[in-house]
Amino acid sequence: MSLHLYNTLHRKKQPFVPIDPKRVTLYVCGPTVYSYAHIGNARAAMAGDLVFRMLRHHYGPDHVVYARNITDVDDKINAAAQAEGVDISVITNKFAEIYQDDMRALNMLDPTLEPRATDHIPEMITTIQALVDKGHAYVAEGHVLFSTGSFERYGALSGRNLDDMIAGSRVEVAPYKKAPTDFVLWKPSKPGEPVWDSPFGAGRPGWHLECTAMIAKNLGIPFDIHGGGHDLIFPHHENEVAQGCCAHGEETYARFWVHNGFLTMDSEKMSKSLGNVTLVHDLIKTYPGEVLRWALLAGHYRAPLDWTDAGLQQAKSALDKLYGVLQRADDIHAPPGAPSPALVAAMDDDLNTPQAYAELFALAKALETASSPEEKEERKGQLLASGHLLGFLQTDAADWFAGNTDGDDIAKIEALIAKRQQARAEKNWAAADAARDELTAMGIEVLDGPQGTTWRKV
Repeated sequence: MSLHLYNTLHRKKQPFVPIDPKRVTLYVCGPTVYSYAHIGNARAAMAGDLVFRMLRHHYGPDHVVYARNITDVDDKINAAAQAEGVDISVITNKFAEIYQDDMRALNMLDPTLEPRATDHIPEMITTIQALVDKGHAYVAEGHVLFSTGSFERYGALSGRNLDDMIAGSRVEVAPYKKAPTDFVLWKPSKPGEPVWDSPFGAGRPGWHLECTAMIAKNLGIPFDIHGGGHDLIFPHHENEVAQGCCAHGEETYARFWVHNGFLTMDSEKMSKSLGNVTLVHDLIKTYPGEVLRWALLAGHYRAPLDWTDAGLQQAKSALDKLYGVLQRADDIHAPPGAPSPALVAAMDDDLNTPQAYAELFALAKALETASSPEEKEERKGQLLASGHLLGFLQTDAADWFAGNTDGDDIAKIEALIAKRQQARAEKNWAAADAARDELTAMGIEVLDGPQGTTWRKV
């Protein structure tokens, strides 16, 4: 089975065939770097990471170009910079680096490219000029606006009728607009905001334009896959399609659109504006990144996901079971293996992570029940390769169970385990129980098995 993805544009699951299998292109809307990313922001990046991993699996790492942009000019960035009395680059550089580190902590692969909006101002101006020259944009009171009425397919991605959009419009109403749905490509900068010269007057770009310019320069139009959160379908992605097709004279902008569902907290959408955010930067201080990754992928990427403490505990328990199998198989040499065909098939079916999780546990069971050394080696290699394809099982099992235990504590734990084993060998049960009690008081669980005694931090 080839990779199949649900394409928002066509409202159905379709087999993915790239424009050029030697250069498969993927773009995902990245962060606006004015503050820390919350776990809901990470879900869109996680969906992009899964697509990236599957494309690399099918076409080879050298044949996939994944761009995840950084929006580094925005009203919220301007406000944060003005509040601290610094240039916007101080804010954006700080939070871009934090974002990158936080995503790596969740075992996300670095994208091939991370284009920044402020590095593409010339391309944005060129795009605007092309739209004006072709009659798709107009200048009004220092602004340049895209004329949605000039693009007959406007609304095709979101499934919205232009007349209905105008009737129920919640977009910004301004006297200089020819139609309520027309959107800003360029606007004057307010005092203290960043400003660039342009043929249309000094100012700065509109948000929708930024992604189109970065995509055109780094991937080309048309390209293969565009990803992002469900909330970006309209107006952001709809506007991208309009300006991208019109500026470049193409019928197609992105061939596939992959949108992830909302992440909620207590069944309410997580949003900085609502104040109900849980920051990735804080969570990784308490939970291993793989636990957060498992919890984010526990439901299908297109479905809503409710973020709860119970879900995190379930994720930790699931990974403990898998790492426990690997810990008990620590003495088995595992040659490099290939992922399970059943797991790959699950992921090829529109990134079906719940089914892939079930396959991981089936592989773990197969390893535990394997009878011959050769079979054990093969099963362990397959389990590790399957986990790695999904971004899991990338830590040594002993390190996983040690958690953030420091070196001195590990030495003490190992000494107590040795003391307990010696007491058991001498049938000094009181001394053995005393050593176990001391370990329990340290939050350490002792596990006796056929391969010997291991331990884990509770």
